[in-house]
Amino acid sequence: MTPEMLIGNITLFILAIFLGFELITKVPATLHTPLMSGANAISGISIIGALIGANVAYDGGATVVSGILAFVAVVLAMINVVGGFAVTNRMLNMIAGKKRRGA
Repeated sequence: MTPEMLIGNITLFILAIFLGFELITKVPATLHTPLMSGANAISGISIIGALIGANVAYDGGATVVSGILAFVAVVLAMINVVGGFAVTNRMLNMIAGKKRRGA
């Protein structure tokens, strides 16, 4: 990678950080739960990529290190998805509890 490409990539990364921060701060509080749930569902795509990587490593097309990294990616992505849906479920139960009490 040339230095020009590296500087361009870093610049793009920093701009994406600022854009993401601005977009998330503009989301109303009532939409945070569906936004979180959708983001966790999209995280499931990384599980598919990790499984494909693990399959390539298992078939002998890659090194042992790539197989270990693919396994770690599957585990971490599953933790992200399951934990995210658990938090979303807890938030929805809190909202439903307030509605039942008449708040």
